[in-house]
Amino acid sequence: MLTAHDIYLFREGTHGRLYQRMGCHLVRNAGGGAASGASFAVWAPNAARISVVGEFNGWESQRIRCSRARRLRRVGTLRSGGRARADLQVPGDFAHAESAVDKADPYAFFAEVAPATGSRVWALDRDWNDGAWMKARARRNALDAPMSIYELHLGSWRRGDDNRLPSYKDIALELAGYVRDMGFTHIELMPLTEHPFYGSWGYQTTGYFAPTSRYGAPQDLMYLIEVLHQHDIGVILDWVPSHFPADSHGLAMFDGTYLYEHATEAGISP
Repeated sequence: MLTAHDIYLFREGTHGRLYQRMGCHLVRNAGGGAASGASFAVWAPNAARISVVGEFNGWESQRIRCSRARRLRRVGTLRSGGRARADLQVPGDFAHAESAVDKADPYAFFAEVAPATGSRVWALDRDWNDGAWMKARARRNALDAPMSIYELHLGSWRRGDDNRLPSYKDIALELAGYVRDMGFTHIELMPLTEHPFYGSWGYQTTGYFAPTSRYGAPQDLMYLIEVLHQHDIGVILDWVPSHFPADSHGLAMFDGTYLYEHATEAGISP
């Protein structure tokens, strides 16, 4: 849950791990056992009311009033893999009428496959097996180290006759072997952060902490990166916050105001 120190660092602009506090996170039982539910925190200071809606309550908005501390009371039990959204009642048109809008969790680690827009409750647990690479990473990424980068859009690489999208897991060994055999030291993956329009090649992001579910779950991407590391290939992930889509479930006009984007990006003069 958000602590007073988290809120202090957030307001100061120095919180380096806000993704661990904001959004939806599974709550573990004592001793680190199975999750008993989930906590949800969202930054929407201009919203009149906020509800968490999902499978756990039949996607029914309960219009939970949001305090200035932005605390949400419990509305049900979210479990691993469950789908949820934040339902916000936000400032409306110039007549100041309030309207409701469903928003994906900005800090979600996993999303439904587009065109669905819900966020999935997910934990990033994994036992990594790339210790040798991690031990040598600083030397391999040094400014004076030899570097040759292979850039690709994952979903366009070696499509089969059926034109089916690859999965993170299915492509891992073939891609790693090809990149190594061609003499590259690193691979640069065009944006994998969640995006609604596939034709954007990932450059119109709605979820900066969620690898696109089109190719599998977050742990599947971890497997891909692990296999690349095991083949002595470094991984660079494009992160593109400058192309800001206006899809209603994304960050645009999140709480009825330009909370994340600047007004000039929407074509409105300051």
